[in-house]
Amino acid sequence: MGEEKRVHLSKKAPEAYAALRSFSSTVGRLAADAGIDARLREIVQIHASQLNGCAYCVRVHVDAAVKAGLDADVIAQIATWRESGVFDERERAALELTESFTFIHEDGIPDDVYDQAGGILSEAEYVALSWILVAINAFNRVAIAGRYPVPPRAAHHHGETA
Repeated sequence: MGEEKRVHLSKKAPEAYAALRSFSSTVGRLAADAGIDARLREIVQIHASQLNGCAYCVRVHVDAAVKAGLDADVIAQIATWRESGVFDERERAALELTESFTFIHEDGIPDDVYDQAGGILSEAEYVALSWILVAINAFNRVAIAGRYPVPPRAAHHHGETA
């Protein structure tokens, strides 16, 4: 990504960004009430952000995933979830739904995805995950449009001598 500065929508219209954050908080409560745990919430938000190419949101949600107890292996497997055995049936249904919501302009939510998710997730879980996906896709667009920076982390030197 270039170093060219872009208008940060969140800074130029803070009331709109505050409304999006409030919306996200409401969605988070809805998800918790539906039994969507932090692990699943972060898995789908990382995957949507990967699919959208939003490095900023990937970093935010990887950090949140680590705090929620996900290890590096699980996080690394998200991008290749179809070939991976680390995700359970419920997580796989949510990841499939993530792809349909993120690429909604292609096929909408196809009947097979809807039916598969409906056979695995409760209606409350489906609704909550859908709103999580609406929210993360919105945040991805704000961050990508503003080219939010993702600098390298400070180097950790374990046992190195100069």
